[in-house]
Amino acid sequence: MVNAADPDRPIRWGFLGAGRIAGKFAGDLRTARGSELVAVAARDAERARAFAETHGARRSYGSYAELLADDEVDVVYIATTHGQHYEQALQTFEAGKPALIEKSFTLNARQTAEVIDAARSRGLFCMEGMWMRTNGLIRTALQLANEGRIGELRSVTVDNGLLFPYDPAHRLYDLHLGGGALLDLGVYAVTFAWIFLGEPDRVRATGALAPTGADQTMAMQWEYDDDRFAHVSCTTMAATPQRGIVVGTKGSLTLDRPFYRPERLIVEQAEGRTVTSEEVLQPIVGNGFGPEIAEVERCLREGLTESPLIPLDDTLAIMRLMDSARAEVGVRYAADT
Repeated sequence: MVNAADPDRPIRWGFLGAGRIAGKFAGDLRTARGSELVAVAARDAERARAFAETHGARRSYGSYAELLADDEVDVVYIATTHGQHYEQALQTFEAGKPALIEKSFTLNARQTAEVIDAARSRGLFCMEGMWMRTNGLIRTALQLANEGRIGELRSVTVDNGLLFPYDPAHRLYDLHLGGGALLDLGVYAVTFAWIFLGEPDRVRATGALAPTGADQTMAMQWEYDDDRFAHVSCTTMAATPQRGIVVGTKGSLTLDRPFYRPERLIVEQAEGRTVTSEEVLQPIVGNGFGPEIAEVERCLREGLTESPLIPLDDTLAIMRLMDSARAEVGVRYAADT
C-alpha cells in the first residue's frame, strides 16, 4: 500500500479491464511521474498479455481475482463496462485495495450506495472516474462562476451526442451490459449541470428507446424553486455540438466541443447592449487523464479516502437522478429489481 513516508516510490496501479479506455488511461499513466502500471487483468489472458506488453505493465492475469491478490498493486483502476463495476468494486474492497471506478460508477443508485458503504466501512479510498471534474478549464469555469464573474447563475444547457448506428449486439444497445445513452454519454452532461447548479428540485425526462429497450435519446428539464433551470440531453443517434453553456445575470461561460474535455472556454460579459468576449485556451496533454491521475496520487499520499473534487455523495445523488430519469422513460435493467 501507499506509504506517505516514502513519497519517492511510485504508486503502483493494477487495471481490471484491457479495453479502449484502459489503453488511453495507461498512455497517460506512463508519463505520470508519481505512478506506474504494474499489472493488468482481463477475462482473456492473451488480451491482458498483449495489453501489458503494449503499455509496459510487469504482469498480466487472465482473471480479476489474481490481480486483486497481487501484493504489489496499490490501487485498482476498474475500467470494464459499467455493468461489471458493482461486483468488481466490492471484490476490490474485500481484497483491501482502494479503487478508481470508471463512469458510470454502477448501474443504479442501490449498487452505488453499496459500493460506497463497502469502501467507507473499510476506510479505503474510492473515487468515480469522472475525469471531467479534474479538467483545468472546467475548474477555471467553476471558479469564475463562484466568484460572480457572470452574475447570479440562472441556467445550464448541455448536450452530449455521438452517432452509433443501431446494432443490438453493441454494448450501447445491450441492456445486460447497462446499455443506453444516459449511462454512457449522458452522465457527463448530468454531471456538468450538477457542478454548476447543484441538485434540482424537479426533473422531467423524455426519450426514445431502441428495440432492445436501451435509451437512444434522453432529454431532461431540471427545475429549481428559485426559477433556475437546466436543459440536459444525450443521444446515440447523432453527433451533437457537445457544448456546455452556463448563463448568469451578467454573462455566460461556454465550454466548447467536447464540454467534458474542453480546450477552449469563452467568457462573455454583458453590460446593457455591450457584450465583451474573452477566450481562455488550455491544450489537452496526452489523452486528458493526467489531472485525474494526479488527484488519485494526491489523495492516496495524503491518506484521503475520498476526493473533494469528486465527492462520493455527488456520485450517489447523480445516480439517483439518473435512476429517476430512466424510470420515467422506461429503461429498466435486471439489476433494478
